[in-house]
Amino acid sequence: MKKLLLLFILAANFMLGQMPDISNAWLNNSKPYIGTIGSKGQELKLKINTAEQNKKNDQEYFVSGYSLVDTNYAKFEGKITISKYKDFKKQGTVFGEYELAEENKGKHSGLFKGRFVYNFKWNRKTEKIEGEYIELVGNWKSYDGTLEFKTNLKNQ
Repeated sequence: MKKLLLLFILAANFMLGQMPDISNAWLNNSKPYIGTIGSKGQELKLKINTAEQNKKNDQEYFVSGYSLVDTNYAKFEGKITISKYKDFKKQGTVFGEYELAEENKGKHSGLFKGRFVYNFKWNRKTEKIEGEYIELVGNWKSYDGTLEFKTNLKNQ
């Protein structure tokens, strides 16, 4: 009987501890993330077209889309990994890291890597998320290692 009770408690904790699927948050309502790259603040757009929660690790999301700087357009694939979640009564904050690898098309393609913060408000009446704010801060480094720039992106 004690073993059965212990098994039930462990199973309940596991089920309640799972991260809900927030794939839609990364899609940003089909809008690109807008920001800057480099010390001169050149405009960078990053659009995530697909986002899927990893079935084996619910803290990880596989994403794909494209980046655009001037006329340099590159497709990318990568992952977003949640490391911490803080829940307040009406607001939540999610922290983590991202790594996005552009397809290799020469000198102006590389790897985006950094940290993110995702803040949102929870409307208890409608039971929906409102006031989403996502910021991605990190670096972009070319595959050949000759270029490296700081990046800062925000949702619209």
